[in-house]
Amino acid sequence: MSKSFGDFHALDDINFTIQPGEFFSLLGPSGCGKTTLLRIIAGFESPDEGAVLFDDTNVIPFPPDKRHSNTVFQTYALFPHLSVYDNVAFPLRLKKMDKQAIDEKVRSYLHLVQLDDHIFKKPNQLSGGQKQRVAIARALINEPKVLLLDEPLSALDAKLRANLLIDLDNLHDKIGITFIYVTHDQSEALSVSDHIAVMNKGHVLQVGTPFEIYESPATQFVAQFIGETNLFEAQVVDCIPHAVPGASDDYMVTLNVPYLGKQAPLPTDTPEMASSDKYMMVTDYEPTEKGQKVAFTIRPEKIRITTETPDVHGRTDINVFKGVVEEPVYSGFQSKFYVRLENGALITVFKQHMNYLDDGPEIAWKDSVYVSWSSNDGYIVEDIEK
Repeated sequence: MSKSFGDFHALDDINFTIQPGEFFSLLGPSGCGKTTLLRIIAGFESPDEGAVLFDDTNVIPFPPDKRHSNTVFQTYALFPHLSVYDNVAFPLRLKKMDKQAIDEKVRSYLHLVQLDDHIFKKPNQLSGGQKQRVAIARALINEPKVLLLDEPLSALDAKLRANLLIDLDNLHDKIGITFIYVTHDQSEALSVSDHIAVMNKGHVLQVGTPFEIYESPATQFVAQFIGETNLFEAQVVDCIPHAVPGASDDYMVTLNVPYLGKQAPLPTDTPEMASSDKYMMVTDYEPTEKGQKVAFTIRPEKIRITTETPDVHGRTDINVFKGVVEEPVYSGFQSKFYVRLENGALITVFKQHMNYLDDGPEIAWKDSVYVSWSSNDGYIVEDIEK
C-alpha cells in the first residue's frame, strides 16, 4: 500500500498481516505515517494503490460505517450536550434499536469500562481518563471486528496514562477483538502489544513481538528508537560457527569497532593481560561476511559497571573496557552512568539498585571504572543507516 500527499510520500509499499484478536501497535515518531495508515484502515483516507483486507475482503470501496471497525480518537469526539449514557447510546439509536435493548447494552458497556457511577454526567463533568472510557465504550457498543485507537492516551498525564493502558489491555483480553493501536510511546507499545510494526518516514522497518523488536532490532533506527542503546559502526574481522548452550546455527563474530579503539581488546584473564591482536566479539545468529560493515549495539542494562577489575574466570566471551564516569544520573530504582572509555567512546550503563548491602561501593563522578558485557548480549545490525 502507498499514499502520497502531493510530493510527500506518507506511506511507501506498506505490507503486513494482523491476526484476528491481536493487540497490534503501529509505533513510530511523529510524521512517520502511522495515523495516515490507521485512517486508511478506518476508511477516512484512500490509498493511491493497494488494498486493506478484512477476512480476505478488500474494504477500500466501503465507507467507514460498513467496514466493521470503529475508531477511538485522541480528542475523544464526545457530544458535549449529551450525557455519558446518551453518548454511548447514540450509535444504537441510529440503528433504531429497541429502547430496552439499548438500555441493557449501554449499561453493560459502561460497566465494562467502569463508569457505572457516571452514567448521567455530561462530558465537562468528567476527567480526561473518564472521557476516554466513554469514547471507548461508544466505539465498542457496535461490536466491531476491529477497534482502531489513534494515540488515545496522549492527552493524559503520565500516571493516568499508565493506569488506563492497563485497563485497555484488560478490556482487550475480555472482549477478544482486534485492537490496532497507534502510539509514539515505546513503553506503551512494548507493554501491551502482541506484535508491533515500527515505522519511520512512511516505511515499516520491522514487525515483531515486543521481545523481538527490543532484543533483535532490524535496523539502526529500530535499535535507537526502542528504549536506549549504545550503537557503534563496526567491521567484521572473522565469523566462525560457535556452540552456545540452548542455541543453534549461531556464530562468534569478531568485530573491529573503531570508536572503541581500532583493536578493542578481548581479555584472556584480566584487561591488563589482554592480547593486542584480539578484537571485540559478539554472538550472531546469522552468518556475516568478513569485511562487511555493520552496526554493533549493546543495551545499557546488559553492561556491568564496577570499580574493581571484573573477575571473568578465564572466559573468552567477555568484553572489558576501562573508563571514567563523566556523568552519574540517579533515578531511584537505578542509576545511569555516562562512561568515557580510554579509547574515547562514550557509553551508557544502567545499574539497578537492589539490596543496599549488596550494591557494592557507590560509583561517583570522575571515578575510574570498568565496563563489561558478554558477547551474547551484543547484537549486530546489518542495515547501516546514514
